[in-house]
Amino acid sequence: MTSFLPDDLKQITQEVATLLKERKETISVAETAAGGLISAALLSYPGASGYYKGGLTLYTLESRIAFAGWTEANKVGYNGPTPEIVAGLADHTRKTLGSTYTVSESGTAGPTGGTTRNRTPGYLALAVSSEPGTATREVETGLGTDREANMVRFAIEGLKLVRDVIKGDAKL
Repeated sequence: MTSFLPDDLKQITQEVATLLKERKETISVAETAAGGLISAALLSYPGASGYYKGGLTLYTLESRIAFAGWTEANKVGYNGPTPEIVAGLADHTRKTLGSTYTVSESGTAGPTGGTTRNRTPGYLALAVSSEPGTATREVETGLGTDREANMVRFAIEGLKLVRDVIKGDAKL
């Protein structure tokens, strides 16, 4: 049997999917720099139709306006990914799709970037929204300009935060 998922992404996906199924809870996804990998990973696990409510790949500002509740005002002064931005994407998507949780991420996958921390390849801002509150986390992968490796790590870290929120190990 082959798997398109790297082993570490497959492992955290199985852990999160099992928790969701056992608890009869649901998840939705609002991702940017991971490019759909979080959704693909969640959908690869059997029984996804019972826990997966839907997902958005909000890679551009235009897609955020079209699907994530952003207005032109959100574009003013936009300086890249932050925990506050992904928290807003997660909250909007959870409320729109009616899921128990929404995981959202935005980062700089590389190979190019900028001079600020949040524009450096490997930087990631994460959020998981739930009814009791929203947890955020920042991660620096240390993988340099390797775009694909950063994207996979972004998906792994997003699912780790989901696991931590479900288990009550993340501050909301």
